[in-house]
Amino acid sequence: MASDFAIAQFRFLERLVVVHGHWCYKRIAQMICYFFYKNIAFGLTIFYFEAFTGFSGQSVYDDWYMLLFNVLLTSLPVISLGVFEQDVSSEICLQFPALYQQGPRNLFFDWYRIFGWMGNGLYSSLIIFFFSIIIFYDQAFRVGGQTADMTAVGTAMFTCIIWAVNGQIALTMSHFTFIQHFFVWGSIASWYLFLFLYGMLSPKYSGNAFQILVEALAPAPIYWSTTLLITVVCNLPYLAHISFQRSFNPMDHHVIQEIKYYKKDIKDRHMWRRERSKARQETKIGFTARVDAKIRQLRARLQKKHSQMSPHSVMPQI
Repeated sequence: MASDFAIAQFRFLERLVVVHGHWCYKRIAQMICYFFYKNIAFGLTIFYFEAFTGFSGQSVYDDWYMLLFNVLLTSLPVISLGVFEQDVSSEICLQFPALYQQGPRNLFFDWYRIFGWMGNGLYSSLIIFFFSIIIFYDQAFRVGGQTADMTAVGTAMFTCIIWAVNGQIALTMSHFTFIQHFFVWGSIASWYLFLFLYGMLSPKYSGNAFQILVEALAPAPIYWSTTLLITVVCNLPYLAHISFQRSFNPMDHHVIQEIKYYKKDIKDRHMWRRERSKARQETKIGFTARVDAKIRQLRARLQKKHSQMSPHSVMPQI
């Protein structure tokens, strides 16, 4: 029989299951849910604009914007989430093996959480689109008092999406290293770098986006203030949710993270040992396990025999 893993000794099985099993479950679950979120937040803004323009077929974003969204501007943070995320360290996973039960209990990939992330994406798309349209619709955008054209509105809206979805994944992560910081904030910086280089090209290639950052967006304070406002409003519900959950309904890893952050494991050794003992359930091995298995087998046989005899039972006559 084939298997995904080959271990030389059974002593390696504990770390494989308790540590890497716990990490991989949470990484994959959070990564898939985040994919739902960011693509809903981005894709629905295109649908809203089509409805806003009477389904004329005009796109609010430049073709290169849509091409680079999943390829460059939001891909690396997702990779870092799926590869490097750790809610607790490997030592903590071994000390608290009950954390592994979050996987079999499916706490991070049930329908409640999936629909929650989809609802978060729907909320973000509504905020990004309608705030951008309302703010830029008839407000003076340039120094001369001109309003923003469709290219400026679409580019500003796309900037808000980049900030919102990358800020969201930064709030989702529990473990930050230089790689995560580089991928998340580097993705945002790469958007401005692309916008600058793309605008420097000839209008033959850049089209209406010629000098869009240098001449139109960067000198406009409303562009930066709108980006900040929409980013905060989009991520505020998730921030409130995780704050409420950690304060009033914390999960196991939330409690352990707080203990380690405030160094309560060092200040109160008795409490730390008590929490570790509660995380380890009694496991029957050897002779006791064989006796329990034999009892379960006998009970199954008795139940099967009783079910076979019950249809042939005769009702007593009066």
